[in-house]
Amino acid sequence: MRTPNPFATTTSCVSPRQALQTALVRGALIGVCTGALIGLFRLSHERASKLVATFVPNWDAGGMVVTAQVGLWLCALIVLARVLGTLVRSEPLTSGSGIPQTELTLAGKLPLPWLRIVLFKYAGSWLALVAGLSLGREGPSIQIGGALGRGLEEVWTSPQEASALTHNPHIIAGAIAGLASAFGAPLAGVLFAFEEMKCRLSVPLLLFACASALGAQGVTRFVLGLGDILPFPVVTPPRWEDFWMLALFGVVLGWLGTLYNRVLLALKDMEARQTWFPDQWRMLPPLFCAGLATLVVPRILGGGEALILELGIGGGFTLRALVALLILKVLYSILSVTARIPGGLLMPILCVGALLGSLWAHTGLVVSSAHGDAGQVAAYILFGMAGFFAGTVRAPLTGIALVTEMSGAINGLPGSLVVGVVACLTANFLHCPPVYDSLKARIPPQARL
Repeated sequence: MRTPNPFATTTSCVSPRQALQTALVRGALIGVCTGALIGLFRLSHERASKLVATFVPNWDAGGMVVTAQVGLWLCALIVLARVLGTLVRSEPLTSGSGIPQTELTLAGKLPLPWLRIVLFKYAGSWLALVAGLSLGREGPSIQIGGALGRGLEEVWTSPQEASALTHNPHIIAGAIAGLASAFGAPLAGVLFAFEEMKCRLSVPLLLFACASALGAQGVTRFVLGLGDILPFPVVTPPRWEDFWMLALFGVVLGWLGTLYNRVLLALKDMEARQTWFPDQWRMLPPLFCAGLATLVVPRILGGGEALILELGIGGGFTLRALVALLILKVLYSILSVTARIPGGLLMPILCVGALLGSLWAHTGLVVSSAHGDAGQVAAYILFGMAGFFAGTVRAPLTGIALVTEMSGAINGLPGSLVVGVVACLTANFLHCPPVYDSLKARIPPQARL
């Protein structure tokens, strides 16, 4: 089936120039609407998380008070598990990341009840993130944006004129705007559509996508005032003679990325076969782990933005602490995505990559070449994020652009390119499918068209 042309016109009296102007305006409007919705999602999530933190049990408050606080916290998690279970049962397409569902929709294999997805995905992923689960907002933002793009298309056109779901440019533009507004990364959003979602590249669609990405970026940055997510103070790129270490680091990240994928999928399959918890309560174990992490090791909560920033500004972690955080973050992230909870994978993947980069930078080899330069340690954190993203998702250009735009560290681009490309080649050599391809294959047949 051919790709719908966003600049096509239904009447012969409309000139190509007018069609181009109309399409660019529509693309920008999709971006503006998606950017406003996802920007409010980000702001409300940040404020709600700070409010929830004030109710977290305080060990200094005394025995009886702490016992009561812990009891109330556990009750709240039980209620939240039931609410999330109800939301997912009401609209099963909102479970999980949202990226595999969007890709299958664009392939014509899944329906798109756009209003239900916007409402249920927004509520479910917002609650999961506020609870502290190790999930990201990028997957939900992509699915919400794609659904919103479809909804706007139905507003602009009659049901007879609306394009088919397959390769639908409005869904693509909305998904791009979702990623751009979730991460403040318009270039990564455009690259993601063509590199990961395998959209058919054409000049009209590229212009349509860019208009959407810029519209989303304009709202989130200039209207809502959301800046760079990971503004590292100093990033010092390695010397050219040390680039062999980047290639070696890429090989390690590619191998670890395939290992991460295989463990995640194995545990997800194991959870799908379990019979201990009925469907409406299968979110309970991850949420109890969230409650435990809140009390014991709060650094691993959430997607990991705060932990990445702490690493980047020189948090003073020992090697033992970094290893412990890495193990706990990996296990917690995998557990958070195994129970069909609405939420993304990308930010936890980036956080794991940042921890790996920090560990690599703290080895004697790198420290001796860096001469104690904290800025170069921050550079390796960025390289770890780009490389681990490439090893798991298998979209190296998107990962490189994403890390660069999130941090604003343009001088780290050459190193990220080396690590990301080598990690992707290594993962391909090991014959491990990209994580989203594997997750698409696990969506049940009854959900498909």
